[in-house]
Amino acid sequence: MARAALSSAVLLLAACAGGPPPPAWQGNARQALDRAVEAHLSGDSRAEAQDFARARSEIARTGNPALMARAELIRCAAQVAGLMFGPCEGFERLRADADPAGRAYADHLAAMPLSADDIAHLPSAQRDAAAAVASARRGGRSAPGPSAASLQKIDDPLARLIAVAVLFQAGQASPAVIAVAADTASAQGWRRPLLAWLNVQAQRAENAGDSAEAQRLRRRIELVRNDR
Repeated sequence: MARAALSSAVLLLAACAGGPPPPAWQGNARQALDRAVEAHLSGDSRAEAQDFARARSEIARTGNPALMARAELIRCAAQVAGLMFGPCEGFERLRADADPAGRAYADHLAAMPLSADDIAHLPSAQRDAAAAVASARRGGRSAPGPSAASLQKIDDPLARLIAVAVLFQAGQASPAVIAVAADTASAQGWRRPLLAWLNVQAQRAENAGDSAEAQRLRRRIELVRNDR
């Protein structure tokens, strides 16, 4: 199981950690969430839906809407990593019951400018990207975000993709930063985000008139698409 998926599950269940052995629902929910994230990244929509439904069922046993809101955020974060932008509808239905960290993370996924207090609620891997977005929006202009080298230092590959995707939404992802996302997805074998980022690179190459590079990228895209 990918380390990124495991850390995503920890984000959900951290509030329940410690003390006596955890109840069965926690382990069941964590495993289902891990599988759902991995299935999404691999491009298996059917398995993703089934596993996420299992996770929701386990979490619903607690009657805790804040935990359910975090589960919805995990799903949306995986989607954002592959450039599937839009409202996180499952979370928004539960926003009123979400904790401050959940609300800050949802706004971050939408590349909204956050306050310093909200940025402090984010996982550490996301704070530089969030600060860059906030700084640019306050100044009313596009500003450079974290460098490709600094993004490479984010240990969790899913967190790295999310940070780049947020910067991309905000118009702050340079070609080198976009390459970090494509290389990360490639190294993990994550078909869905890899196709998304390769398409971004191919479109940029075509717009720049670099037909050789565009053709090279289109060959990579066809390789990924045909390997099913």
